[in-house]
Amino acid sequence: MLKIAIDAMGGDFGSEPIIEGLIAALRVNRDFSAIAVGKKSELDFLIPNKYKSRIEIIDTNDVVNMQDGATDALKRKESTIYKAVELVRDGHADALVSAGHSGASMSLATLRIGRIKGVTRPAIATLMPTSENQNTLVLDIGANVDCDAKNLLEFAIMGQVYAQDVLALDDPIIGLLSNGEEESKGNELTKEAYDLMSQLPNFAGNVEGSDIFKGTVDVVVCDGFVGNIVLKTAEGVADTIGQILKKNLKRSLISIAGAVLMRKVFKSLKVRVDYAEYGGAPLLGIKAPVIIAHGKSNPKAIKNAIFQAINSARSNLNEDIEQRLNEYK
Repeated sequence: MLKIAIDAMGGDFGSEPIIEGLIAALRVNRDFSAIAVGKKSELDFLIPNKYKSRIEIIDTNDVVNMQDGATDALKRKESTIYKAVELVRDGHADALVSAGHSGASMSLATLRIGRIKGVTRPAIATLMPTSENQNTLVLDIGANVDCDAKNLLEFAIMGQVYAQDVLALDDPIIGLLSNGEEESKGNELTKEAYDLMSQLPNFAGNVEGSDIFKGTVDVVVCDGFVGNIVLKTAEGVADTIGQILKKNLKRSLISIAGAVLMRKVFKSLKVRVDYAEYGGAPLLGIKAPVIIAHGKSNPKAIKNAIFQAINSARSNLNEDIEQRLNEYK
């Protein structure tokens, strides 16, 4: 049975939504158990008796907060995230889920769990909604601000393997994010990356930002600086559209009547743009699955992040990434 390590105190709202999400996941899936790392007296109170046999608690009070530096976590061996990472490193857990300090999670996972052979830098991937009935996997969205062309090639390979092994896509298509579709477009980094990525199967060439949301390709590759801007912009646009719709619908009775008729449409839209539907972002390139959830994650997001961790742990993701990277040395 799989064991998932949970940083139970790291989120913005404390342990309650994290434990609630864990219980929701246990209720649906009986084929895993969890190790929750946090203050035992607090966590034990939140866990119903019927689930206590499936949740082990590692007692610790130290939490790496968002205002702390990522490097501080390397010294705080009693912190929840450090202990959770060590559980995976030592083989006591198969995967890690954390809604805590993302920088600390990335640094500790990279240094303590280690990288897959052939991976220069791990990358964070996320799913973006599209106008089609699918999603686009985008990476890197913030793990690496500065990248070289080799890094982008590795991201492309890792993203393509993840799309195949975890998202169950046949022959996923890769695009390189640039300022135009033509091969001549881009900066020196993307031009060099284009040449390297041209050897990959199903490489569609350059894609523009709008292609992410059209579903033109399955995987979009960029450096972490650009990717993080794309992510934050997308979140802002989704929120703004929601606010505009609400304000305009309040202006007339006709709009209100239309809102009633459109309720199912709006509900579907909310589902498509809600990060809770995807759970969290996998840190690809680490020897064990690490899922970084949003700091503001609600129970639904935590539940889905756990399911992501389970799906990754049950796949041949890491073996396939190592093999594929070896083919393109």
